[in-house]
Amino acid sequence: MAGGCFGLCRLLQRKRKNRRGPGAGPAQEVEEEVQHFQPLQQDPGRDRPEEQDRARGRLRRAVQRLLKFVGVRRRTATTAPPELTAQPDTSAAELEAEADVSTAPRDCADSGDMEPMDCAASGDMAPIDGTATSDRAVTSGTETTYMSATDCAASCDVARVDGTDTSDTSQVEGTETSDTSPIEGTETSDMAPMDGTATCDTVLADTETSSDRAPTDVGAKADAATEGITNTDCMPMHSVTDAPSLDVLEQKTVSSANEVPASVSPIHQWLTCQESAEVRPPVAIRRLAHVHPGHVVMTLLHCAPACDRAAAILWRTIASSATTAYKVLPMLLGVMEDWPLHSVSTSDGDHVDVFALAATLALWLMVQEPQCQDALLVHAPRLLVALLCQVSMSTEQMPEEVSTFWRGCQEQHGLPTHPNSFVVQTIQALLWRLQWDQELVSVERKRGWDALLSADTHHYAVGLLAREMRRVLVPSYGPLARHLLGLLSREGPRWELPALAFLVEVLDYLDVSTCHDSVLQILARHLQSQCPERRRLALRGLLVLSVDPSMAKGICSLSEHLLELLCDGDGELVTMTLSLFRNVLQDGENSDGFSSTTSRLAEALRPVFDNDNSHVQLLSIRLFREVMDLLAEEGTEPWEMQVRQSLVPLFFRWHDENQCVAQAAWEALLWATSFLQRKDLEQLLKTEQPFRFCDCLMEKDMSQRGEHLHQALPYLQSPQEPLREAAVRFMGVAGWHMREQQQDLWPILKALTAMSDDDCPSVSNMRAALMATYSRAMRTPPAPLRRPMSLQQPRNSPGTTSQRSCSSS
Repeated sequence: MAGGCFGLCRLLQRKRKNRRGPGAGPAQEVEEEVQHFQPLQQDPGRDRPEEQDRARGRLRRAVQRLLKFVGVRRRTATTAPPELTAQPDTSAAELEAEADVSTAPRDCADSGDMEPMDCAASGDMAPIDGTATSDRAVTSGTETTYMSATDCAASCDVARVDGTDTSDTSQVEGTETSDTSPIEGTETSDMAPMDGTATCDTVLADTETSSDRAPTDVGAKADAATEGITNTDCMPMHSVTDAPSLDVLEQKTVSSANEVPASVSPIHQWLTCQESAEVRPPVAIRRLAHVHPGHVVMTLLHCAPACDRAAAILWRTIASSATTAYKVLPMLLGVMEDWPLHSVSTSDGDHVDVFALAATLALWLMVQEPQCQDALLVHAPRLLVALLCQVSMSTEQMPEEVSTFWRGCQEQHGLPTHPNSFVVQTIQALLWRLQWDQELVSVERKRGWDALLSADTHHYAVGLLAREMRRVLVPSYGPLARHLLGLLSREGPRWELPALAFLVEVLDYLDVSTCHDSVLQILARHLQSQCPERRRLALRGLLVLSVDPSMAKGICSLSEHLLELLCDGDGELVTMTLSLFRNVLQDGENSDGFSSTTSRLAEALRPVFDNDNSHVQLLSIRLFREVMDLLAEEGTEPWEMQVRQSLVPLFFRWHDENQCVAQAAWEALLWATSFLQRKDLEQLLKTEQPFRFCDCLMEKDMSQRGEHLHQALPYLQSPQEPLREAAVRFMGVAGWHMREQQQDLWPILKALTAMSDDDCPSVSNMRAALMATYSRAMRTPPAPLRRPMSLQQPRNSPGTTSQRSCSSS
């Protein structure tokens, strides 16, 4: 059949040449075509004889068989345009500019003057609306156009003027062009609506329609073919139906970072349009995120901060690649560490603010993908710190804009009402994904997760979590400590308390030789803070560093601030300060930095002997002895007064109920008497005669009697019964040695009167006897007083040194 068709084409070509004449050249042919190209005024089919109509019908059927033989494939229009009414062209210039004019098929069916074959050929617009136009639609829609719109229009006019022969030639030429177009053009038929108003379906409808079909059937078929064609010139640029397909989006290449937003946003838009729950995830986002991780992260957080369904698919698609997730996680961390907003400039020049919680929400979605486990493991320390800091900040500081943003996220994803609970859930999900179940359960057992949600206990929970993570995170604690120093070095009080709490737990893994000055500067700043928790954490950090000899000199430079802390009412704070001083003084080489404050330290330690905390008492007594040993190396004379003033407080601590404190006081007294070269006092201490020691002290130190008495008076109000009894006896001894000056007895009598009734009978009896004795002495002239019974050895005197249960350090 194909051979017959080609023979027919050659016959028509010979007729055409004979009509033009033997001497007609190409230029003449073009001139004739232009001359016959006139505006359409009337239907040329009216004057066409019946023989011409039958010839046109046979030719049309031949063309249809030929098209069906070469196998033109059907394509379905992807868009639905409004109906367009074709207007006849008035000039060749307009036809050349408007090459894709279409004619509604119903014009054929409605024309009563046309015969069936005319209707099939589209009446007065036959060459435009018929086979030639259909063929042009095929070639235009497949981006392989072999016949231009101008040539087709010219052929159509030749057909109108010359009748059957020219029309047949035009259609044959159109058929030859269309034979090759479907072969190369079937891949990109989605672009057909942009190039014309007819699609391949118009041609396919003609090829599949029998020549015996009524004219009304042809018109109905043409209407069905054009119903789904969209006039893209009238559609908005961001219309859903105008969005490119996923294949086109994934084949698009990005040559620079500036093109990332223009590529990511259409992918997000395409996903938003998909209603299917099992939509295929676009792998192009992984390729973009791998090459431009920062720009992809910021574009997604900017266009979908609340992580809608489309954004959630994209985040999980990114997380499904371990290498891509490894590059994306640091970008999310940068946003998470800026509370409450992270300001950034996108690659297309926009300055945007992104919520830190938006990055946390994206992380929560990524953690749910098992493929990103290795990437999470690498960044786990920093992720953990950032999340812990977010818990603290969201508990204490919740700006209105953050609250509004979170309400939208909570409604969309069904998340907890308060963001700090969601961040804690994200931490738990992170530990679960990393298979750290043991640590997860351990923190739960110690009520750590609940403590994280309270502002008063948050820092404790952070330290607890850091300690529990030692087993799995020890290799990462060195870099993590440096990262925490970087966070704490930023301007402004962001993250300070939780970051400082975590730093203290990992500080012993820090190589201080690389950051000696910065760590001391940070800890010194927090040491002077008005917040007691920050002061306590700073002291803990210094205590960790004090075991390193290279840090001793730097810590000595903070001695002025440390001395102030000895007067703090917080026993734990004073305990750490005393331990810090002891660690630095253990090495004589490191003590040179304390030379300017050693005497002040010895003086500041005496009031600490009477601290309510027994551990503080013990540490202060031991530190006092170590300081005095250090001072004794420089000579005894400058420090003799410091040692004399410590004798009475140490004497009373010798009677303390805590045997460790009593033992330490006895050892310090023994050292002090040796330092003062008082052999008599030293011998009384060794023989365990405390009140003979007191009598000898008041007898020999006449110039110090008033000061000794002043130091002993507060112990009359001591909560410990042994100390109250020792104080009453001391008042008796002091009164005996000060009897010649009655005015010196007034303080003793006043202090005894101010004492409340004691539950201990012995103390009450001694107090009453002394008050009666001193009252008579004040009313009568001075006379020798009878030696008070308080000089006798008491029943509850301290035992021998060998009997004590606590040994000195």
